[in-house]
Amino acid sequence: MKSALRRATYSLKVSALLLLLTGCAPVRHYEAALVLQDFAAAEGASRLKQTTAAPQLQSVSYTVAGRTHHADLYLPGSLEGCMLSKPLADSQAVVAPGKHCPRAAIVAVPGAVPQGKDDPRFVAFATTLARAGFAVLAPDLDGFRQLRIRPSNIREISDAFGYLASRPELTPGGRAGMFAFSYSVGPAVLAALEDDIREKVRFVVGLGGYHDLPRAMRFFTTGWLEHAGKQHYLMPDDTGRMVLVYSSLDYLAEGNGNAALDRRVFDQMVALRSRNAEADLTALASQLSAAAKSVYALAVNSDPKRFPALLTQLPAVMQADIKHLDLARHDLKPLKARLILVHGKNDNLIPYPESLALAAAAPEKQSRVYLIHRVIGHVDLSISHLFSWRFWSEDLPDLWRLWRVIDLLLAQREEAA
Repeated sequence: MKSALRRATYSLKVSALLLLLTGCAPVRHYEAALVLQDFAAAEGASRLKQTTAAPQLQSVSYTVAGRTHHADLYLPGSLEGCMLSKPLADSQAVVAPGKHCPRAAIVAVPGAVPQGKDDPRFVAFATTLARAGFAVLAPDLDGFRQLRIRPSNIREISDAFGYLASRPELTPGGRAGMFAFSYSVGPAVLAALEDDIREKVRFVVGLGGYHDLPRAMRFFTTGWLEHAGKQHYLMPDDTGRMVLVYSSLDYLAEGNGNAALDRRVFDQMVALRSRNAEADLTALASQLSAAAKSVYALAVNSDPKRFPALLTQLPAVMQADIKHLDLARHDLKPLKARLILVHGKNDNLIPYPESLALAAAAPEKQSRVYLIHRVIGHVDLSISHLFSWRFWSEDLPDLWRLWRVIDLLLAQREEAA
């Protein structure tokens, strides 16, 4: 009951923004306001839900160059006259788009979270995009549920886009792009550089992403970040350390026979710290293998000066994969996709200067960055009470920025976008 009331309150808050934005504005601007309201409402009531049919959700399988993948496909609720090929999986048919087909398509990539594409927040997000006329493909990325990050994620994302791009009834006029969250922004950008899809990816929207992966790792382990030549401290979210630890397990398995023991010890550490943030882990750490101790030493280090040396102590294959996923080591100038980057200034998992650096590394005039001062931390939306001073003085300017992002995203459905 409380959750429903909270979602309804969010809808009312964003409705205030609608009154300010619409007036005589074009239809797309008004629709962007409705989409923003629906994002804020999550599963609660909204004007967009009242005026659009519930999206269709289908599980699909597809094969690209012998690689088989699985995904969820969200489609707009009204597909009257839209000639969808049968079956959805592995279709090679050329199908004439109907007037009620999706207006554009998006490969939506969740961050490294245990529920992956099935995370309720991600499902609500994809559903909203489908209500806005997008075909949304959410790939089931290998390892994300186990918090494992690998360079193979790049090919998984590019295969998902390749499959979507091969479906003309879902990508009319070739209008297709990507939307990535958190860590997955890096692999998504690298996927957009792959030769087989680079010319087809029109846009990449990134929320809370990174540019320099070691620098982002230094932040979520120590809390220190650099911006405009100055050092700043922000208490980091422990999620980053947890992903680092669990992502290391496969590398540890390759290097010694203690991987099962290391996993049990790491599980105990995470459980202990979840109950007591100040719990002493020394006794548990003594049980780790030598390679696991190098991961532990990096994860618990709070001194940014020690970070470079500790990074070099990680398993060699793990270091190589970090370098592969580090956007700062790649030339982004060949990127054809338009970059739309959103980052919370209070993000305590990946700091906002990372999006600024990513935009600077992209081709000139091909990226835009929207910094959100309060209503977004890492990826979650949080809005103050409608009748509070904070809502009108702080939240409303942020909501205006988010409305501009959504309006720009909706523009990608148009032929000339």
